[in-house]
Amino acid sequence: MHTLPVDRDFIVSTLAGLVRLDSINPSIAAGGAGEAAVARSLARTFESLGLEVEILEGQPGRPSVLATLRGTGDGPSLMLNGHEDTVGVEGMPAPFSAEIRGNRMYGRGTHDMKGSLAACAGAVKALVDARVRLRGDLLVAAVADEEYGSLGTMEVSVHRQVDAAIVTEPTNLAICLAHKGYVWIEVETTGRAAHGSRFTEGIDANLRMGRFLARLEDLERSLRTGPSHPLVGPPSLHAALLHGGSGMSTYAERCRLTIERRTVPGETEPSVLEPLMAAAAALHEEDPSFVASVRSVFARNPWEVSPDATIVRVLGEAAQEALGARPAFVGDTPWMDAALLAEAGIETVVMGPTGAGEHSAEEWVDLDSVVTLAEILARTAIRYCGTDQGERQ
Repeated sequence: MHTLPVDRDFIVSTLAGLVRLDSINPSIAAGGAGEAAVARSLARTFESLGLEVEILEGQPGRPSVLATLRGTGDGPSLMLNGHEDTVGVEGMPAPFSAEIRGNRMYGRGTHDMKGSLAACAGAVKALVDARVRLRGDLLVAAVADEEYGSLGTMEVSVHRQVDAAIVTEPTNLAICLAHKGYVWIEVETTGRAAHGSRFTEGIDANLRMGRFLARLEDLERSLRTGPSHPLVGPPSLHAALLHGGSGMSTYAERCRLTIERRTVPGETEPSVLEPLMAAAAALHEEDPSFVASVRSVFARNPWEVSPDATIVRVLGEAAQEALGARPAFVGDTPWMDAALLAEAGIETVVMGPTGAGEHSAEEWVDLDSVVTLAEILARTAIRYCGTDQGERQ
């Protein structure tokens, strides 16, 4: 195995430069700058390392960067995936400072997930500096919009097919083999509008939604206490948004409830909808005046990869070599772009640095873990893509 010169100063300075750039996703925070400045910075960085760089911009102002370290053409290809966008900065006194205190860098995106992008750049630089000639292509996909609609990864997965991918979402240097999905569901109960004094004419859609909510609470309890996935735990749901009625002295004609249902591997959108539709049907059977509709409005699938998958095995070996110990194998609860890559037929695993504070007022990343991640990614590329010196798993 090659000795890899991982350049810590380069990684830290690259990360600081990225954190100082506002890349707030404009789809989730009004006035967010979007990914353009970060994309330009990363493109310059990868070009300086000798990579082929493409800018993908299926939606104007939302660019993703696809940088390729070309192999000799006779080995499997590997993608390192990380997102450029961040959530908003409300409540953060200095969100773009990139301040270093001890071994931590603070600021929006340090952990979620510009630290990972800096590690990807550091991994490529280590390979270039060591004059490693890979057989398969190594791609770095710095993608837009993961925090909202995943425009970037969807575009990348159509634009370029690879054999395997590592999504570098934060995992505390553990190897993540599964994550949850979600379904957003809209339930609407129908009543009859009437003046508040005319109870013989009005039908209160809000009170009817109350009956449905009681059934929903029973279902929520049964999900939490029922069968649990060994890596990500049990499925769950919550009543996220509720709106009904048009005035104080008017019977509510309609009431709308939006539910978020978190799914585990093995669950499907139809299987999630079935008990909700059954609850509505049962309430109608009890009282024919009860009328409700149930429909899915958006869904993202859960994801799971076999621990025996080639990319999992190779990443585990590379991580053990860099860490000096076998890495932990875990699941996680938030949804990630890993599901989209797997759906595109790409064998996918997740591993990222250590830190805390994603989506909160104080976010930080452990710099040692970012440097270690860069080494792990570089070693994985050598093992997975193979080299002219014969390393190939």
